[in-house]
Amino acid sequence: MICVMKFGGTSLSNAKNFYKVFKIIKKKNKNYTVAIVLSAPHKITNYLIQTIKQSIIKKNFKIIIKKIKKKIKKIIKNIFKIDTNIKIKKILKKSKKKFLILKNLLNKIKKNKKFSNKTYAEISSMGEYFSVLIMKNIFTAQKFNTTVLKPEKFFIITKNSSKKIINIKKSKNNFKNFKIKKNIITLMPGFIAGDKNKNKTTLGRNGSDYSASVLSVCIQAKKCEIWTDVDGVYSCDPKIIPKSKLIKKISYKNAINFSKLGAKIIHPKTIFPLKKFNIPCIVKNTFNKKCKGTKIKKISYKNKKNFFGIAINNKIKLLKIKFFSKNNFKKFSYLVLKKIKKHNISFIFKKIKKNLLKLIFIYKKKYSKIIKQKILKNKNILNFTKKSKISIKNNFALISILTKFKKNNFLIISKIYSYINFFKKKIFFNNKNIKNVFNLIVKKKNYIKTIRKIYSSIFYKKHTINVLLIGVGKIGSTLLDQIYSENKSLKNKNIKINILGILNSKKILFKKKGINLKNWKKKFKKNKKFFYFKNFIKILKKKKFLNTVVIDCTSSNTISKKYIKFLKLGLNIITSNKKANTGNFEYYKKIRYQSNKKKLKFLYETNVGGGLPIIQTLQSLQNTGDKLIKFRGILSGSLSYIFGEMEHGVKFSEAVKKAYLKGLTEPNPREDLSGIDVARKLLILSREIGCSLELKDIKIQPILPINFNASGNVEKFLQNIKKLDNFFHEKIIKSKNNKTKLKIIGEIDKNKISQVKLIKIKKKDPLYDIKDGENAFSFYTKYYQPKPLVIRGYGAGKSVTASGIFTDLLKII
Repeated sequence: MICVMKFGGTSLSNAKNFYKVFKIIKKKNKNYTVAIVLSAPHKITNYLIQTIKQSIIKKNFKIIIKKIKKKIKKIIKNIFKIDTNIKIKKILKKSKKKFLILKNLLNKIKKNKKFSNKTYAEISSMGEYFSVLIMKNIFTAQKFNTTVLKPEKFFIITKNSSKKIINIKKSKNNFKNFKIKKNIITLMPGFIAGDKNKNKTTLGRNGSDYSASVLSVCIQAKKCEIWTDVDGVYSCDPKIIPKSKLIKKISYKNAINFSKLGAKIIHPKTIFPLKKFNIPCIVKNTFNKKCKGTKIKKISYKNKKNFFGIAINNKIKLLKIKFFSKNNFKKFSYLVLKKIKKHNISFIFKKIKKNLLKLIFIYKKKYSKIIKQKILKNKNILNFTKKSKISIKNNFALISILTKFKKNNFLIISKIYSYINFFKKKIFFNNKNIKNVFNLIVKKKNYIKTIRKIYSSIFYKKHTINVLLIGVGKIGSTLLDQIYSENKSLKNKNIKINILGILNSKKILFKKKGINLKNWKKKFKKNKKFFYFKNFIKILKKKKFLNTVVIDCTSSNTISKKYIKFLKLGLNIITSNKKANTGNFEYYKKIRYQSNKKKLKFLYETNVGGGLPIIQTLQSLQNTGDKLIKFRGILSGSLSYIFGEMEHGVKFSEAVKKAYLKGLTEPNPREDLSGIDVARKLLILSREIGCSLELKDIKIQPILPINFNASGNVEKFLQNIKKLDNFFHEKIIKSKNNKTKLKIIGEIDKNKISQVKLIKIKKKDPLYDIKDGENAFSFYTKYYQPKPLVIRGYGAGKSVTASGIFTDLLKII
């Protein structure tokens, strides 16, 4: 059995890698007769082509030759360190001769300002020569017999082949007298073929893969292995979808389609010969021998998942031509399509709208010059283009969703249609399911976001939300406990909440695969990694996690100022921190602008009502055309509790202390009693209805007497407020005598003036019975009047607030 093995440039980038390749071949040779195709060491071909370009423009090419020499010599010397049996002098002598030939050829080009195809091939293929020379000597040192094939003597390209296609029939005939033996390692440089006179020529990019493919056919190999630096073919580009799936098996047809549409896979011309002669191709990783890779072969898919993969091409152009008369449209269409056929231009998407007199073409960037020079500037066509409107746009990307079958493609379409609709005019799509492909033409700035959304909606059964939690105080800790306790319930709903990172101002616990919440507190305490914001941002830039959210459970102004950075990194934000929404109005607008631009969520329900759906309700009212006329509410759970306790005869100082110990107040109760916390919430509501206010614009009626000294730490403050017990007792008694209750409310009147004040509430008012830490929000709107829409419930405490954040978290799906 014969196995053809091709090794790419990254597999041969240094001495260690050359030796890895040797070991892989040696192991394979135990069970197979092997024929090896080698590429040039990494970057060498690019350097060689640069020398040709430098010679033509009479620039110094010697600097580049030095780079090539340095790399080749380094590989040879380091291999000798690994295996001292290698005849290093012999290799260096042969490579020196090759470099002299290179210099002579380049000097001729410099002198004549031109070069032949043979000269170009001789220079650009020298990297492959060095790979074969080094590998041959490694095998010789290990007492293996080797033979080297000269591909220009065997592979003959077809006549007038601009695409450098090998004539397989003639090439097979050339191999009739060649016998491949198991006890001899056959080595061949890739990328090289011969013309009709057997002069050396090259096969273009991916030429070594193509060489291996044709060699497999010519020597009737059992299989062809392409060894590279990735595990195989993935369902999507891993740089965009880090958790994209490795495709274990793929049909020739799907592999060709996937490659044509932009997937980083073997070139279609490599697959065609293998398909024709039914030779399996395995894509494997030189650096991960345990992985079985991807097998490309004849497959009949039966009762398997319909979704196959997503291919991306972000180098496309959109050509639109609008005509002003039917005659011009007909004549021009005929001429253009004729020219397209003549120049072998393959369009990704072509649409002729006869009723609108429009032609729309989507094509690869490489055809730009031909379209501009040979078609749009053609003498016969130019007359018509003057009577039309032409626009060429290059800010588009093609996303192709491949399925295994033609049938049931409507399931794919239905899954992504809602997302397509979300972009409205920013996205164009081809709904003609050609074969088993569904194409989306999307604006380039949206393509990564679109791919990630589509991939997760089609490929994942589970909806995964990746979480970075900042702040593990009362609220943050309670949230993690709630997520852990709801694990089974979330599983039943196919939701996975993956806690990537837990951090506070001092340290960070970070795990790519997620933190186990069963014992997170112990792990966090033991963890000694310090938190540095710059390092944290570096992690986020490097690791592109899908569907990721930052949860801010702090009251930090520093963290709130980083929200724009988070959004620019593609992260959703959930916050219980009011600082961003109550800070500078310009910054408030910037956050909204950035979240809209990036199509990310910025959620802050707990900023106003804890776990109550206040922001959501207000936004829904406005989105359905309702209009707020007036608002009144008890916005502080802590003040609601304090004044409720005083109604039951509890002293003011004792009520405050009880609220503090229960965790109903802010860490510093002065914030609640100053009215500033209510003012912040009122500011958020005011901005939500379109008021361009700053915090200073909210009027606050003092709750504590003006002459009261509220200084000192929290303990001292809680001691001092005993002096106010009689002051508040008298107010409560007066209010009771008037059959009213004393409440601190936030109000937005009909003139959009916002204020915090201590008032007496009558029995008919919906806020009358609010106590024990409850919040109540009365919305008087165009639709809800004279009786308001009232939302009432507990709005303070760690459990309620954590629950509100949890609710926001589930909106990320």
